[in-house]
This record gives sequence, structure tokens and C-alpha cells, in this order.
Amino acid sequence: LGAERRARLPPGEMGWPLVGGMWAFLRAFKSGKPDAFIASFVRRFGRTGVYRSFMFSSPTVLVTTAEGCKQVLMDDDAFVTGWPKATVALVGPRSFVAMPHDEHRRIRKLTAAPINGFDALTGYLPFIDSTVTSSLRAWADHGGSVEFLTELRRMTFKIIVQIFLGGADQATTRALERSYTELNYGMRAMAINLPGFAYRGALRARRRLVAVLQGVLDERRAARAKGVSGGGVDMMDRLIEAQDERGRHLDDDEIIDVLVMYLNAGHESSGHITMWATVFLQENPDMFARAKAEQEAIMRSIPSSQQGLTLRDFRKMEYLSQVIDETLRLVNISFVSFRQATRDVFVNGYLIPKGWKVQLWYRSVHMDPHVYPDPTKFDPSRWEGHSPRAGTSL
Repeated sequence: LGAERRARLPPGEMGWPLVGGMWAFLRAFKSGKPDAFIASFVRRFGRTGVYRSFMFSSPTVLVTTAEGCKQVLMDDDAFVTGWPKATVALVGPRSFVAMPHDEHRRIRKLTAAPINGFDALTGYLPFIDSTVTSSLRAWADHGGSVEFLTELRRMTFKIIVQIFLGGADQATTRALERSYTELNYGMRAMAINLPGFAYRGALRARRRLVAVLQGVLDERRAARAKGVSGGGVDMMDRLIEAQDERGRHLDDDEIIDVLVMYLNAGHESSGHITMWATVFLQENPDMFARAKAEQEAIMRSIPSSQQGLTLRDFRKMEYLSQVIDETLRLVNISFVSFRQATRDVFVNGYLIPKGWKVQLWYRSVHMDPHVYPDPTKFDPSRWEGHSPRAGTSL
């Protein structure tokens, strides 16, 4: 870098050769005290909001303030996605985590309606409703204890496979779930492709997943060529049909990588966040009573002619929405995201050199007492009538 540029770097340390700060990072998360990693930088170097380290095999700047995160996330000229090699290889080079900005916008626009559009959500609701109801009934009828997170992940995966692939049998769903679990273990691991390392097993899992998804895709395309309809429309069908303003469709690699990305993200985040929201409500009986009363009021307002819940009913769930927002603040599944500097740029007055990776520590923002008073307290009411300023809710 040269002496002049080096002098303008954020405070920090690069750690051990090759390993860098990864041991301290992993130790903090294995200990159940995830905030200890950033706290060690704050303790030694002060509250500068940016620190340097060597993470996931790259020189890296850690950004821990709302203003810094907002600057990095909003500046598409100075920063591009910079996810670790393991994540890119496992999710796929044609997924959102790896593609250039313009291509990212094109794919995101193409996939928005099939994933979050009104028609798509309306179509998915009945299966979500019936699956959650039958799962709750099965747990209640079990007669003993259940391993809650395992059952939640199984339930969310069943829903997601139905939404994405439709009609998959139970054996296929279980096989896919095992592969996704193995894939997830390697998602933020160091990219060491040797026996015994999580990354190697995750690569095998990705190959199995791609083979299954390609097989289903081939069957769908062959059926379409013959004019045969499979009945219901799932997300794979919607992605096959999607086209941009120039008439371009997604190719097989793009569809598969988008499905791998959303299947994994939806499975892990939905299961864990549902678990934590349940735990927090269990620990706070008054909040549980208020959330339950809101649901019962909505149920009473549903006309007898209506089958199941509608999106209109969901929009009435104001307090439950606050519970979910507060759960996401306290236990954000994506505690950190990754960018890379395309040129020399300054954040909080410190230099991020061209080519360096940038880690945005969402959790540090959410646990900052200057942003959220008493941040370790679970308090859904902090979201009542509150619109968070940009960069503070990530």
C-alpha cells in the first residue's frame, strides 16, 4: 500500500498468517457470545466504527455503525458484492451473491413477482396455512417432548419445497433437506477442499442438489414442449416463464442458482426466526397474551364463507409484526454481509483500499445502545409507530 495509504487505514490487526482473525471470530461464535469478536476491537482500538483484519483469506475492513453500513450499501460505484469464496461456490456463480450490479438488478426484477408478488403469495398461502396447522396438531398429539428447532426446520422446508418445486414426495423432501443442512454448514467456512472440512462436504451436497434440480427442470421443459401441464403453478414454473422487457428468459444455470439460494436462505432463516420468536414470547407472558389476543380477534373477523387466511388478514397482524421485527433485530440470521471496494474509498474518515473486502456487521448496529436504547431487552413496542432511519434496520 505504501506508507501514506497504510497510515490512513482503520485501526486493527491482521492476525496470524493465512488464518488472520478467523480463530477469534469462530471462537466468539462457538462460545455463544457472538458480540465478543467486535467487542475485542472496540476494547483495544476505541469506538471508531471501522476496523481492519484478515478474514476469509482476504484483507478486510469491518464496518459496525449505521452510517458506515448505509454508505457502503448505497454506493454501487465504490462497492460490489464480495462474499467469501466458499459462499459463492456453494450458492452458485449465477446467484445474487456473485453477479455484477446490472445483472443483479435484471435477475432480481425477473424473480420479484414469482417470489413476492401478490398472485404468488395468494397461491402459496393455503398450503402454508394447512402445513403449519397439521404440524402443530402433530406436535400436540405426540404425547412427549419434541426437538423444536428440528421440527420447525422440517416444517419450513416442507413448505418451501412445495412452493418452489410443488408435489415433491416425502422421501425427496427429506433427501433435499439433508443436503441443504450439509450445504449450510460450509456456507461461511474457509474454502478448504480437504477431507474432514465442512466446505468439502458442502460441495458434495451442492452437486447432489444441482443434479436433482436439473432433473426436475428437464422434466418441466420436456412436458412444456409436449404441451402437458402439471396442474398447479410453483416457483420453478414461474421462473421458467419469466422474461424481461427484451424477451429474454432465465437459463437453467440462473434458475438453479436462484432456487439453491432461496431454498437455503428461506429454510434456515424461517426455522430459526420462528424458534426465537417463540422463545421470546414464552419468556414474556404479557407479550404472548397480547399477540394471541390479536390473532383471536382476526379469527373472529373472518367471515364463515372464507376458507383459511388471506393476505388481508395478515396485514391486520400489527403487534405480531412488531414481535417479528424485534426478533430479527436481536437475532438477525444474516449477522454480517460482504462487499468489496472497486476503488480507494473513505468510510468514517478511514481508507478502504481498492480490492479489499468489507464486512458489514448488522448485529453491531442492532445492538448499539445509541441506536436502540437497552438493546439486549426484547421489546416489540419499540417498533410501534417507528420508521427506522436508513442503515439502522438491516
